[in-house]
Amino acid sequence: MPPIKRTKFKLSPEQLLEMYYWLKHIRAFDERLSALVKQGRVRSGVYTGIGQEAIIVGTCYGLRREDYICPLHRDLGAFLMKGVSSRTMMAQMLAKSAGLSKGRDSALHSGVPELGIFGNTSMLGANLPVAVGLALSYKIEKVDHVVVAYFGEGASNVGDFHEALNMAGVMKLPVLFICENNQYAYSVPLEKSMAIDDVADRARGYGFDGVAINGNDVLAVYQSTQGALARARAGDGPTLIECKTYRWHGHSEHDKAFYRTQEEVAMWRSRDPITTFTTYLTGMNVLTDEHIQEVDARITADIDDAIAFAMDAPDPDPADAVTDLLAT
Repeated sequence: MPPIKRTKFKLSPEQLLEMYYWLKHIRAFDERLSALVKQGRVRSGVYTGIGQEAIIVGTCYGLRREDYICPLHRDLGAFLMKGVSSRTMMAQMLAKSAGLSKGRDSALHSGVPELGIFGNTSMLGANLPVAVGLALSYKIEKVDHVVVAYFGEGASNVGDFHEALNMAGVMKLPVLFICENNQYAYSVPLEKSMAIDDVADRARGYGFDGVAINGNDVLAVYQSTQGALARARAGDGPTLIECKTYRWHGHSEHDKAFYRTQEEVAMWRSRDPITTFTTYLTGMNVLTDEHIQEVDARITADIDDAIAFAMDAPDPDPADAVTDLLAT
């Protein structure tokens, strides 16, 4: 059977392989970061997105540089896909001067305006009104850029979520609300915090579409995102995309997640987004053993280099703690 030329998603084999690369790169970065935590090398809280990679790849793939993302603490892969190098990201996590914030914060709150990345806040859900403000600026400026804002199902229970969706719906703003529903708000299971099955249902109350999808299927995430982006750019307002997924590790690397059963974790691991996409690409004659070995080698070299760079990078100078400050 000859290789396919294009999928129903209008993606070429080269694009599919690029998505595959990013899935594996993001997974490998998080796994190495988890190992560094255990070695006592990381000077920050680490919240890996292992198991949730399809959401980041499906939503970030194809974004314009001018499109803003508002990532969560678990979305380091979004930084990488938006253009932050592995070296800079690893230096950030090790609190080195070569990192985004030059060692000033806990590694999770830095933004990169020139790449369209807005730094997250510790109060989860508080990034959503900010995303709406960014989207409003795009509407005022009459440009067709879009804001992609990430949040968890737990954050959909706070006031910021509802205020943000209400304003976005009323003003038909170009913003995508991406719910990373990984079933637990820290240790609180979904059924203990919501009386509905789908966060996506909440969009209807604010006058726009919401859809619940398989968040472990990178092509389903991509397809839903592309449709939502097209509507937003055309002036048709926001969309809420709920991606149902699961985090393999605890809330953070110091959380042993005793509140979950082994059976539950095993069931979700069997739905690994990388394994399923690998099977799909192999069946479509897009991915070969040679491709897999090439990608693995490329990723290993990149992350090895990033770790070596971050380890050797100088610690921040205490005198710099009072520089780069804004007084208002």
